[in-house]
Amino acid sequence: MENTEPSSIDPNLYALYSSARKPRILLAASGSVSATEFSTLCHCFFEWAEVKAVVTKDALKFIDILSLPRGVTVYTDEHEWACWQRIGDSVLHVELQRWADMMVIAPLSANTLGKIAGGLCDNLLTCIVRAWDYGKKQVFMAPSMTASMWKNIVTERHAMLVDELGVALIPPVLKRDPSTGEHVESSGSMADNSHISATRE
Repeated sequence: MENTEPSSIDPNLYALYSSARKPRILLAASGSVSATEFSTLCHCFFEWAEVKAVVTKDALKFIDILSLPRGVTVYTDEHEWACWQRIGDSVLHVELQRWADMMVIAPLSANTLGKIAGGLCDNLLTCIVRAWDYGKKQVFMAPSMTASMWKNIVTERHAMLVDELGVALIPPVLKRDPSTGEHVESSGSMADNSHISATRE
């Protein structure tokens, strides 16, 4: 697949909130081994923004919640229904969508990419994405998958569909493919944390 750099985040967003409050970042992780980097990435964003975290059930296999910065609330699928008891109660995925100024999904697994491209919303993360106001707020996604999955024509089609939504994909980088041990141009390895957290500049 062709790697294209994501557009930078609108600087007006930061000018707007610099005098009043920090920008609000919804940082999410789906099930990928790159989720082991989620804590470090969370600390990077926490240096300049208010951060809330959303993690899928599979992402929890790779994340040590206790290693995240203090002050960062972590939401899982269970929280979606725990917050709702009866008609009229607030809906978590709607409230998180309203709270955030921007969303970053890192890592974005092939499975979650496929769900988003197809409009599926079967967990908290994909419900937030489905409810997102793409006309007003940005979404950045950093894919993480094997080289064969990243270069697959199905992934290319899914990437084109999310691009039509206005999503900015932060392309994978040249790394060793864990499935083959080889360094390849489109390895599918998630971009470095410093690159992902610098997308605001």
